[in-house]
Amino acid sequence: MKIFVTGGTGALGKFLLPQLLEKGYEVVALSRSVDRAELIEKLGATAVIADPLNKEQLTAAVRRAEPEVIIHQLSSLKGAGSFRKFDEDFALTNRFRTEVTDSLLAAARTIGTQRLIVQSYCGWPYARKGGPVKNEEDPLDPKPLEGFAKTLAAIRYMESKIHSVPTLQGVALRYGAFYGPGSSIGKGGAVAKLVKKRKMPIIGGGTGIWSFIHLSDAARATVAAVTEGVPGIYNIVDDEPAKVSAWLPVLAKALGGKPPRRIPHWLGELLIGKAGVMMMTQIKGCSNAKAKRDLGWTPQYASWRRGFMEGLG
Repeated sequence: MKIFVTGGTGALGKFLLPQLLEKGYEVVALSRSVDRAELIEKLGATAVIADPLNKEQLTAAVRRAEPEVIIHQLSSLKGAGSFRKFDEDFALTNRFRTEVTDSLLAAARTIGTQRLIVQSYCGWPYARKGGPVKNEEDPLDPKPLEGFAKTLAAIRYMESKIHSVPTLQGVALRYGAFYGPGSSIGKGGAVAKLVKKRKMPIIGGGTGIWSFIHLSDAARATVAAVTEGVPGIYNIVDDEPAKVSAWLPVLAKALGGKPPRRIPHWLGELLIGKAGVMMMTQIKGCSNAKAKRDLGWTPQYASWRRGFMEGLG
């Protein structure tokens, strides 16, 4: 089976490509530069160079490859960790979620691609009301805070658009917060630096619930989705959604830092804005029951408790 991958040299892609190749798949991966193309070739996949935002170039690359499956993992998360400029930091990623998804769908329609798998996100996009842990049937936030609206709109667009081609099986994987080598919550990453410097405090009671996933486990779930599961949405997270007050001290310890500071809501708003306070006090966790059942997948790092200690890089 031939698989076309975008984002093959990203933090997740570096885990994903080797796992796909180990399964015996023929992998063609998109690169935006010669240097990244060389990395793809070293991993054992075939590299094609094209600008993903150039519809003609991307369409031509996909048509030449003629893949049975497309895995769309393009993202640009260099600003991860800043909540004040969330939509601004995710502007390029949102173009990948909208414009590039449209181009991939158009190309796939002409060559008979069977399945399209896209990278989505779970956690803050879910409505902040109701129970502490959300599944795929729960609604997304109807009133996102200012600064998050454009990013949530791009997620909604992508998740709905992948079902627009009747002959194509669309699968959206809503990953939890990534951690591991090359991620923002990995040694040397943006969030890790903030935590180690005690610049990421517990706000109020630290009641926001986060769901995490190690990059290697996210890659394994993506590989499973190539052949398993019906079209639809899957939360890809570990087994232990947790409050900020529980996981942040463990992360600080794993990074060799001091325990995080604790500050009240009003001071939190001054330091990281209302959006940051929302992330630290209001968001909900996610259930992985559907992915475990339908994809036949189980995370090797069942909990961030072990993952933070062993898998940050």
